[in-house]
Amino acid sequence: WQGKALEFQSGPELGDQRSGMHAPLGMLDVEGNSYAFDFKLPLRGMETLQFSPLGKSTEVRLTADWPHPSFIGRYLPDASSIDDEQFSASWNISSFSSGLPQLLAACQKGKCNALLNDTFGVTLFNSVDVYQQSERSVKYALLFIGLSFIAFFLFEVMKGLRLHPMQYLLVGLGLSVFYLLLISLSEHIAFTLAYLIASLASTAVIGFYISGVLHSWRHGRVMTAVLLLLYAMLFAILRSEDNALLMGTIAIFAVLSMVMVVTRRIDWYAISERMTPPTVQQEERKEKEEVFEV
Repeated sequence: WQGKALEFQSGPELGDQRSGMHAPLGMLDVEGNSYAFDFKLPLRGMETLQFSPLGKSTEVRLTADWPHPSFIGRYLPDASSIDDEQFSASWNISSFSSGLPQLLAACQKGKCNALLNDTFGVTLFNSVDVYQQSERSVKYALLFIGLSFIAFFLFEVMKGLRLHPMQYLLVGLGLSVFYLLLISLSEHIAFTLAYLIASLASTAVIGFYISGVLHSWRHGRVMTAVLLLLYAMLFAILRSEDNALLMGTIAIFAVLSMVMVVTRRIDWYAISERMTPPTVQQEERKEKEEVFEV
């Protein structure tokens, strides 16, 4: 303080607040005088750093080698710059906007919550870490499994095959295990490598199973290629921070459009009759005949 070393003491000396520290300065002549002070404060394990605009004019400049800041508090920075490696931000706050005199008067009476909550600063977060990417992949699970079942159903309709619900169930379980593989592997290896291993393992098993179900290695390879394309699309959505919703929406629209175009000339009544078991058809005809006789 003014070139002289002072010792900090425990406690903030602000109302009933217990967390903090302060340095006694004694009596100050504030009329027409300015005082210079500084101190270094090493911080470890901090996710959030906030400031209180206690001066008549408060100016704060922050720079950090972190690419994902989130500015919080009552005041946004006047200027900020963010790139892939670091960020910088600056605030310039006047006591006219902070209402400092009223807040200090209330704090002197023991009501310091408003003063302590009148803050601004930054939160450091990781936007696409392993668990967040895994969580995002699970959120897209319903879409992904639904698109896979649509492709499976199209094979059933276009090739005139009859597939049992149990076969759909097994394929659905195979698709679901992918997410468990992804999360467990990503805890030990890089997320990209974990995704590659999990998707190839899941696709290989499902492709081999579908080849037997459809009685055709060619159809199995086509379904495997479709699944790999879907996994690639899902990976692109997971890696995108700003366009994930747009990419997911475009994918849904594209798949729905493709299904409508491919099935536009299909006679669904004829297909449902063809895929109905003969015993059921005989029972339906018998019921119609009985109704006609009555």
